[in-house]
Amino acid sequence: MSVTLTDQNAQTLRTAGWGVVSLVAVAGADGSAHKVATAASIALSSATGPVGHVLNKAPKGLKGKTTAEIADQVLPALTASMSLLNQQDPAEADNFRRTVLVAVDAAAWAQKGEPTPILAEMARKITEALDAA
Repeated sequence: MSVTLTDQNAQTLRTAGWGVVSLVAVAGADGSAHKVATAASIALSSATGPVGHVLNKAPKGLKGKTTAEIADQVLPALTASMSLLNQQDPAEADNFRRTVLVAVDAAAWAQKGEPTPILAEMARKITEALDAA
């Protein structure tokens, strides 16, 4: 199967993927937010396949002054992305899911040890949104 994405679909995937970087950076704000965001960004930009081509470009319009405002955009975009990709190509849906979770794992790794409870909870919310599709 192949994946055909409209501009809006691609924007949703970008919002989901790059929004995760924003969420883990905020959740890892124990003095290592920059390291966390960098590690997650590198993981995200290392994606391959159709998902990798889409995620290679940052989204426009991801805004929020609080974590809640960002999460209100990102978590539904994760679920929508998984639904869309599952309909078109389940292998690409799996690729997207793995890519996002690698970004979350990279963020945790950047903290040099166990993730903080805040980052662990954010990871749970991200995983829950991915699995809601």
